[in-house]
Amino acid sequence: MSEKAAERAQQLRRELWEHNRRYYIEADPIISDREYDELFRELQELEEEHPSLRTDDSPTQRVGAPPVDGFEVVEHTRPMLSLGNAFDADELREWDERVKRRLVDADIAGYDLETLHYVCELKFDGLAVSLTYENGSFIQGATRGDGSRGDNITANLRTIHQIPLRLKEDTVEAEVRGEVYMAWSEFEEMNKRAEEAGDKVFSNPRNAAAGSLRQKDSSETAKRPLRFFAYSLHGTAAEGLETHSDALRRLASLGFPVDDHFAVLHGIDQVIQYCLEWHEKRGELNFEVDGIVVKVDDLRLQSILGSVSRSPRWAVAYKLPSSQVKTTLEDILIQVGRTGSLTPVAVLTEVLVDGSRVSRATLHNEDEIRRKDLKIGDKVWLHKAGAVIPQVLGSIPEERAGSERKFEMPEHCPECGTAVVRPEGEAVTRCPNARCPAQLEGWLKYFASRTALDIEGLGDKLIVKLIESKLVTDPADLFDLTPEVISEKVVFVDKHGRESRMKESAHQLVEEIEGAKKRPFSRVLVALGIRHVGRRVAEILAQAFGSMDKLRQADAEEIAAVHEIGPETAQRVREFFDDPDNQKMVDRLQRAGLQMEVEEDARGEEGSEALQGLTFVLTGTLPTMTRDEASALLRLHGAKVTGSVSKKTDYLLAGADAGSKLKKAEKLGVEVISEAHIHGLIEERRGTTSA
Repeated sequence: MSEKAAERAQQLRRELWEHNRRYYIEADPIISDREYDELFRELQELEEEHPSLRTDDSPTQRVGAPPVDGFEVVEHTRPMLSLGNAFDADELREWDERVKRRLVDADIAGYDLETLHYVCELKFDGLAVSLTYENGSFIQGATRGDGSRGDNITANLRTIHQIPLRLKEDTVEAEVRGEVYMAWSEFEEMNKRAEEAGDKVFSNPRNAAAGSLRQKDSSETAKRPLRFFAYSLHGTAAEGLETHSDALRRLASLGFPVDDHFAVLHGIDQVIQYCLEWHEKRGELNFEVDGIVVKVDDLRLQSILGSVSRSPRWAVAYKLPSSQVKTTLEDILIQVGRTGSLTPVAVLTEVLVDGSRVSRATLHNEDEIRRKDLKIGDKVWLHKAGAVIPQVLGSIPEERAGSERKFEMPEHCPECGTAVVRPEGEAVTRCPNARCPAQLEGWLKYFASRTALDIEGLGDKLIVKLIESKLVTDPADLFDLTPEVISEKVVFVDKHGRESRMKESAHQLVEEIEGAKKRPFSRVLVALGIRHVGRRVAEILAQAFGSMDKLRQADAEEIAAVHEIGPETAQRVREFFDDPDNQKMVDRLQRAGLQMEVEEDARGEEGSEALQGLTFVLTGTLPTMTRDEASALLRLHGAKVTGSVSKKTDYLLAGADAGSKLKKAEKLGVEVISEAHIHGLIEERRGTTSA
C-alpha cells in the first residue's frame, strides 16, 4: 500500500465528512450530487483495493454491516434518566416552586430565583440513543434500554447520515445523547414504497424508527429515512460550558443537528406561554412531538438539584394535549392493493379534526384491529398523526351498548372471489390472484409510472376503462393496442350522460407505449411488479445477471448470492418466474420488443457461453473488481454463481481476507482461483467450446 493512497483516502474522507455535514445538517451543499458520487466512488475503490485503509468512521460505512445474531449489552457511562411529567400550567408552576425551594435550601447566592433561566426544547417522539466519540471519532452507539444498560446498535446508527462519524474537532471526547426519528413526509413516502413492494407498512414514525434501529441487518436500517437531533453533551467536548443552551450551541459547532426551536426563557410565566403556543404550532412541524422539555439552563444549578429515583429534578416534560376527537366506527371495508394486500379501512361518522373533516382512516391489518380492540359500532378515539394522517387510536369499551360486531377478515377477495392467504410470519392478508381486477388496476398504474416504464397518458381513468372493456388483462396487452381499437372500445361518459371517445389522444397513447420499448432492462424489471423489487434492486439484478433469460433461469440460491439481495427477495423473484401466467406475459413482452438485457456498453464486454455448466462461489476482497462486478462477468459468460461452497462448486474465486468459504473449499477439494485467472479461464473455455 503506497503512502500516496493512504493520504488520498484520508483527504477524501475529510472532504466527504464536510459535504455530508453541509447536505444533511445545514441543508447547504456546495457541490452537486454527481460530484459527491465521484468522490464517494473514488474512496470506495481505494478501500476495496487496500482494505486496511477502511476505517469505522469512513463515509463508505453508511451502507451497513453484515447481520448479527443479537445485540451486545453495554453499560451507560451515566444513567439515561426518564423525565417527570406536567400536564397543565398549574403542574408547571408546582415544579417551578419545587426547584426554587431546593435552591433556597441549598443557600445559592447570586441568583434571582424569581426569574430562573429555563431552556424549552421540543420533545421528539422517537427513540433516545447515546453516542460515544473518542478522539473525534464515533466508536459506539446504544439504546436507552433500562436506563443503566442498553443495546449496542453502533452499526445501525452509522447508517444515519445526520450522525457524524467524525466530529469537526479531532481531539475531543464526547458522550452525545439525542433522538432518532422519522420526518412525516419521508415516513409516508417509505410506507408508499413498502405498500407497492408488498413489504411491511408501519403505523407511525416512532414505531418505524424503533423497528429500524432494532434491525439485525444494518444494511436494512440504511434503507430507512432515519434522522437525528442531538440534545445533550458530556465529556471533554463540554469542558468550560456553563449552561445547557451553550451545550446545544456547542453540539451544533461539532457538526450535530440541533433543533432550532429551543428557547432560553426567564421565569415560569414565559415557559408556560411557550408551551401554550405549541398547542397550535405542532401541526406546522414535519416530525412528531408529544411535549416540551423544560430544563434549568445553568449547569451548576442542575448539579445542585440532582436527581430523584429515575428522573432529574432540574427538568420536566410538559405533555402537549392530544388533538383527539370521539366518533363512531360505522364499518370496516377492505381495499385490495397492487400487490394483493387486503387493507382494512375504517368508515367513520364524519368529524372535524384539526381543521378538516375526516370519514375514513386506514387500519393497516387484522392484527392492528385486534391490538386496538376495535369492533364495528364502537365509539373510538381519532386524531391526525402529525396533523396529517387520520389515525384511529383505539376503542372506548366503556361506551359499548352490546350491539357492536367483531370484524372478521374475509376468506375470499372482495374483488375477484379468490381464496385469500396470510403467509406465516406476515401481518398482511393477500389475494394471490395477480389478475384480480383491483390488483391489475394498481399493477398497470405502477407499470406505467415514472419509476417503471414512464408511459405518459396512461392515467387512472383510462386504465379503468381499458380493464372494463376487456382490452387489457395483463400489462403485455398494452403492446397489442392500436389507435383504432382504443377509439372503438374505450368510451367515457360525463355526468350528463354524454359519451366521448379517444381520437388523436389514442394515437399519442400508442406512440407513448411504443416508446416504452426503449426503456432499459432494469426499468422493465421494476415494471413487472415483483414484490421487494424496486428500482435499486432491479438495477442490481440487471447488472448481476445481464439479461431476462439468465435471471429467469437462476434459482433462489443464485439470486440470493448477489450482494444486497436477501433470501426473501430472491424467493419472491423465483416465485414470480415460476408462475405460468407470468412466464407467458414475459414471453409476450419479449416478443413485443422490450429491452430484455443490459446494453453492451453498460455490461463492459460481449457475453458468451464459455462458462456454461460451471458453478462459482466468491469470497474475500478482489483487487480490481467488486464481487458484484465479478459475479456479473461470470454470469455474462454462462456461469452459475451461488452463495455457499458445496461438492457441486467447480471454482472458488478468492480475494484478500477470504474466510470460512476458503477453508471449506480446500476441505472439499474445490479448485481455488484468483481474479487474475478469470479472463484466462474464459478465453481457454471459449477456445474449447468453439472447437
